[in-house]
Amino acid sequence: MIRRYRSFLPVSDDTPVVSLNEGGTPLIETPEIVSALGGDFQLFVKYEGLNPTASFKDRGMTLAVSKAVERGARIVVCASTGNTSASAAAYAARAGMRCLVLIPEGKIAFGKMAQALIHGALTLEVRGNFDDALEIVRELGKRDDIEVVNSINPYRIQGQKTASFEVCDSLGEAPDMHFLPVGNAGNITAYWMGYKEYRDAGNCSKLPRMMGWQAEGAAPIVRGTPIESPETVASAIRIGNPSSWEHAVNAASESSGAIDMVSDEEILDAQRMLARTAGIFVEPASAAGIAGIVKCHTGGGIPNGSTVVVTVTGHGLKDPDVAVENSRAESIIVDADMDSVLVAIGLD
Repeated sequence: MIRRYRSFLPVSDDTPVVSLNEGGTPLIETPEIVSALGGDFQLFVKYEGLNPTASFKDRGMTLAVSKAVERGARIVVCASTGNTSASAAAYAARAGMRCLVLIPEGKIAFGKMAQALIHGALTLEVRGNFDDALEIVRELGKRDDIEVVNSINPYRIQGQKTASFEVCDSLGEAPDMHFLPVGNAGNITAYWMGYKEYRDAGNCSKLPRMMGWQAEGAAPIVRGTPIESPETVASAIRIGNPSSWEHAVNAASESSGAIDMVSDEEILDAQRMLARTAGIFVEPASAAGIAGIVKCHTGGGIPNGSTVVVTVTGHGLKDPDVAVENSRAESIIVDADMDSVLVAIGLD
């Protein structure tokens, strides 16, 4: 990814590239969803769950860790609700660095915890929320030998903007609207930065409306005030005081877009619909953007003939427990004979 978009990134010939072949994720057209909604627009899903650690975080992490190695840092550290810790641990391992992750106690999906641990990160569970963990990380970052790799690190945002380049390269133009989840708000910030840079370079001729979606129980931007104890099934966006709050508001405002919220029920319905209609399996937070499309379309907010892109940020296997429960289905135990199978499938 760094090599492909080097001219748009803050790197030099001396920057070591720490990569796991991130980027290049598919942009999947999903007319099935549009049809299910009774809409008249084109919808493309940017499936970031197919990055190396199964989330969009890898785009920013490759650049953040590469720059950390370049300046001689020995340790990378992050606060995380899961995906950042998984990515930081993997890229630190790739670079031969130590990794420290701080997560809210009991507030991380099992699949993400497994990634941090298997990659060898020292994992500390903080008795508090994400914002409490991030404050500690900020203090640790004052040491010369430690590099913070949360999205407060500007290289994270620089790396994440490359997804907007890929969207334009695939479509041949920027979309009319771009939907995505908003947690710490780095991604909406990065996409908007990328679209503007690509337009200025003559690689697209227009800019999309940026449509960000928070969970109702973790919607500080929508409510206009930090939330001390955010709660939502969408753990990846369970953040009460986003680091990129101001940048996200600017992205929505400058693009004539919006930041709104959806309920946990709407998120889970969207996760199930995406899996069963388009065959794309995402974690709950990723489905916030899909839920946003449903809500926006219902309210008449998507003009006919629009080209719409939605970023789904992480793979469904990040949070398998929620997926099993949300499937609202159970496997059926049968005897090992054809008659039993035919009865079970209704073909006896």
